[in-house]
Amino acid sequence: MALETRPDADTAPRRGAGDRATDLDAAPVAIEVRGLEKVFRIPAQRISRLKERLVRPLARQEYRRLHALRDVSFDVRSGEFFGIVGRNGSGKSSLLKVMASIYRADAGSVRMAGSVAPFIELGVGFDPELSARDNVVLNAVMMGMTPSEARRRLGAVIEFAELEEFVDLKLKNYSSGMLVRLAFAVMVQADTDILLIDEVLAVGDAAFQQKCADVFQGMRKEGKTIVLVTHDMTAVEKYCHRAMLLSDGRVVEIGDPGQVARRYLRLNFERHHEQAGQPSGDDSAPVRVLDIWLEGRDGQRRTSFEQDESIRICAELEALRGVPGAQFGFVVATADDIAVHEFVGQLSDSPGGGDMEAGRKASITVDLQNRLAPGRYYIHFGVTRDRNRKDVVLHLPHLLGFLVYGDQVSTAVVGTDYEMQISPEPGEEG
Repeated sequence: MALETRPDADTAPRRGAGDRATDLDAAPVAIEVRGLEKVFRIPAQRISRLKERLVRPLARQEYRRLHALRDVSFDVRSGEFFGIVGRNGSGKSSLLKVMASIYRADAGSVRMAGSVAPFIELGVGFDPELSARDNVVLNAVMMGMTPSEARRRLGAVIEFAELEEFVDLKLKNYSSGMLVRLAFAVMVQADTDILLIDEVLAVGDAAFQQKCADVFQGMRKEGKTIVLVTHDMTAVEKYCHRAMLLSDGRVVEIGDPGQVARRYLRLNFERHHEQAGQPSGDDSAPVRVLDIWLEGRDGQRRTSFEQDESIRICAELEALRGVPGAQFGFVVATADDIAVHEFVGQLSDSPGGGDMEAGRKASITVDLQNRLAPGRYYIHFGVTRDRNRKDVVLHLPHLLGFLVYGDQVSTAVVGTDYEMQISPEPGEEG
């Protein structure tokens, strides 16, 4: 069953490769959300002991209201990969749980065209006293498969999770990494029309994460309807056709994933400047960016530079938790996300070989010899640990944008100094 498109449905363009974007615009609506409201009542005082209740049996409990969702409306079309982003507490997970019928909305409606599989938290529903074999079959049946079909797919799940040697081991003896690998492998087998996924991309080691990335690319190509809640702006830009930004339970923007990602990052910095001490980017990251800006040769903050004019990248950071072997990197990229320059460094005075202790602040400056062609550019910023560039603890893409202007036309993105000699061949003597 397809849902009809109503006149008030959002009509933001959908990004895709070639005709894929056009196909999505013409596709039927798979998810329709209208005027969604959700309010939680939170006790002002916590009474956790029986003695407290006996002493004050008639005491009136006071509550405060937390308005998690405020008039949220949007559509997702069949075959669309739709991202939902926002700061912690913005209402992302509450929205997904209402869509999954885990929470009941206080107002508004959610309509789904097809079967739905929610993956709000990997591993929910696993029984630690059962083996991986039994848990896989049990969860597959809960997802709608027949017992025979669930047993038939067991081998594929265990192989994907790389747990062939531990299939009969009880889950209580599994490591956390083994558990998330098994849970993700079970999720991959879901034969449903719509997937609701909350923060499940960064699971396992680097090799397994690449397998997960391949799965999501495959789902996108197969035309699965997917709603993904995440803090990972790179994933949003890589997979999603469109994205939606939530703040304080309200829809701030719906549209191109790159534009929404940049709006999300700007919102983080606005909040930081308004509320001193609040981290920017992902609140769970061990490093926060206090400030970041670009300077011209006059030392003034700038967002546009003339060709051949020097550019200085400046950043101020603080470690919320210790980061051993911390390395800090910037990438200058074109508007098409083609990397042009990369700068990587570490603390120069650290006796631990670049260790950044909790509470320590650092300032970074990079002087760039500007040989960029006229156009728009962006700066990505990241932090890794253990001097391992694959072990990323903070990644902020499109953190800053700037413009290079001038009249030196070139087909190359970056110019360079060179010498060219052209000598004529000696002529023939008559």
